[in-house]
Amino acid sequence: MMSMTAEQPTTEAPTTAAAPAATAAPTTAAAPAATEAPTAAAAPSPVPTATPGISTVGTGATKITWWHITTTEPGHSNWQKLANDYAKAHPDVSIEITVLENEAFKQKLATAMQSGSPPDIFQSWGGGVLKQYADAGLVQDLTPAMQENGWGASFQPGPLSLYTFDGKTYGVPWDAGMVGFWYNKALFQKAGIAKPPATWAELLDAVKKLKAANITPIAVGEGDKWPGHFWWVYLAVREGGSAAFNKAYTREGTFADKPFVEAGARLKELIDLQPFQNGFLGANYGNEQVLMANGQAAMELMGQWAPGANRAVAEDAKTYNENLGWFPFPVVEGGAGDPSDALGGGDGFAVGKNAPKETIDFIRFLTSVDTQKAMVKQGLAVPPTVKGAEAVLDDPLIKEVQQHAANAKYYQLYYDQYLPPAVAQAVLESVQGIFAGTTTPEEAAKTIEEAAATELAK
Repeated sequence: MMSMTAEQPTTEAPTTAAAPAATAAPTTAAAPAATEAPTAAAAPSPVPTATPGISTVGTGATKITWWHITTTEPGHSNWQKLANDYAKAHPDVSIEITVLENEAFKQKLATAMQSGSPPDIFQSWGGGVLKQYADAGLVQDLTPAMQENGWGASFQPGPLSLYTFDGKTYGVPWDAGMVGFWYNKALFQKAGIAKPPATWAELLDAVKKLKAANITPIAVGEGDKWPGHFWWVYLAVREGGSAAFNKAYTREGTFADKPFVEAGARLKELIDLQPFQNGFLGANYGNEQVLMANGQAAMELMGQWAPGANRAVAEDAKTYNENLGWFPFPVVEGGAGDPSDALGGGDGFAVGKNAPKETIDFIRFLTSVDTQKAMVKQGLAVPPTVKGAEAVLDDPLIKEVQQHAANAKYYQLYYDQYLPPAVAQAVLESVQGIFAGTTTPEEAAKTIEEAAATELAK
């Protein structure tokens, strides 16, 4: 995943002007880390980048420490303004803001967690990493606060579920979206493809038609690993649904079970058609962006941050916008997954164990519907996670993504973000092996299971 501020599947979740890191799911203002979506630094971007550093807002005796990774504009200034506004309205509070780039943040946070001194508020993508912190008693249980004044009910349930474990909530999302296919309508038309593929068989047929028209069907930056991991995970979601993942994760089943092997087999079926650009194994996400932005490939499987990221490197943004379309991952014939099931992620906040009580009130302010609406209008928090904020979305394609994410019966966080780091790495490397033709679907599933058997049993 993954953010421009964020993470996705280790990269970051990109911002609307950037894209995820492998992995985290990216947000429109960030994206997925190992997961994450790539960071704003993953590709050329005209968006200004703030210098990471520390600043203090207000002079109140109660100090809240806040670590975030939004280094690009307008996201960086947005968080600063909101902190200023809150401190002005609450003179008893001061807010010390530390802005870090994605990788530096992860390293600094790991050190803080090991010392038992987490910041009061910090960037989180939810999933398995947050659960580990919760199990270790390093973050606060927000469940009681979520039950006050309808705060918990104000969030879209899918994104909130990424921060909820065993009925308790340990964080809140401020943006979330889903991975799907962004495609060039003009190239589809040139290849004689009348409508976006709705099934896996139709997708393979579209690839064949595009190749016949001398069009590169799919752009992928597999050198970064996380973009290719989207393919395998989505196929696993379609093949096995939530049941397959839950069984493997809880150790009632394994990651070598049939749905995961079949996911690799389906992926190999696609790879055998040679649908990607030349050099895709060494290409990074920035290379993928350039191809899509300039009409040199017909489609990419990417998160909601892709349009903003691609526009930043488009030679002709107007033409890119005119030709842009989106469709969800196709149904896999015979698969157990529900057609609405979605792969996605985004950005959120978690609260350190020693945070003062005022911290939760500040996060309530940051995730209020009015704040989210204002962020949506700036191209941040897209799609939003608070009910009602989607009313101000004006991009029809992003609206479509938001509606699909909101209606998903099963919302799967990027594996490289949800799973423990060692298992996430096994996924990234094994899937890359399938792309390279050096690993069979069975071998990939076995390798992932070996890592899971060790890490998930702890």
